[in-house]
Amino acid sequence: MSETGSYTVRLELVDEPGELLRALRPIADNGGNLLSIFHERGNVTPRGHIPVEVDLEATPAQFDVIVDALRDAGVNVIQAGAERYSEELTVVLVGHLVETDLSDTLQRFQDCGGASVADVSLSAPAGTDEPSSARLRLVASEGRSADALATVREVAAEKELRVVEPLTEGSA
Repeated sequence: MSETGSYTVRLELVDEPGELLRALRPIADNGGNLLSIFHERGNVTPRGHIPVEVDLEATPAQFDVIVDALRDAGVNVIQAGAERYSEELTVVLVGHLVETDLSDTLQRFQDCGGASVADVSLSAPAGTDEPSSARLRLVASEGRSADALATVREVAAEKELRVVEPLTEGSA
């Protein structure tokens, strides 16, 4: 039996009710296990569609069937391939996250290469005009955690956000 691997599929969806569900159905129907979905309605592609990134686990044979099933269902597959995420790190950002465009912040983390935002938890107890905090769980390709963390630091400095970094081996 083939070993399960982690894969990323980048899709382009029409902004209509049910489109995300229609795109996820071929994944579930063909044995894919969802790891994360990055669906950002505020962003549009040059063609006016919504970009969606789906991380999933499947065997290589299942993945090929999933990609074919997505295309057969009329889902526009922009990119499909293996990205092994073997490292995980959690960081906390504090500051004016909403005011400095949280969507842009998350997209820049996604674009750093070799890493993906797997989970976000936002807390804004005083409303969106006051400082808030977000816990981010990032997954990175083997050996790319340092690059992901460097991107987090760079974006946070630019947007005047504080970063609570994970403790790593050898940290003081």
